[in-house]
Amino acid sequence: MTTNDDTVLITIESPDGEDEVTLPSHLLDLLAEDGQSAAEVVGDLALMSCAQRIHATVAHGQGEADERLQAIEGTTMDLFEQRFGMSFGEATGHQH
Repeated sequence: MTTNDDTVLITIESPDGEDEVTLPSHLLDLLAEDGQSAAEVVGDLALMSCAQRIHATVAHGQGEADERLQAIEGTTMDLFEQRFGMSFGEATGHQH
């Protein structure tokens, strides 16, 4: 992670590649809770976004979601609850 006064460059690494994203440092400060680092804020946002996307695909997509997609959603929601200490439904107020 590199930073200047206005932006923060976050590097994301995975087994199959690397990417970078530059975000306004003040935005990350606004989103941080209890002294979270910029990396922790971006990690929270990534998991939240993935949970929203898989939920929309499984629960609100066209047709029936197959077992594979349902399993991916289940794993994602378990990881969400481990990270945030509450279910996706509790965090978003979106339950069904």
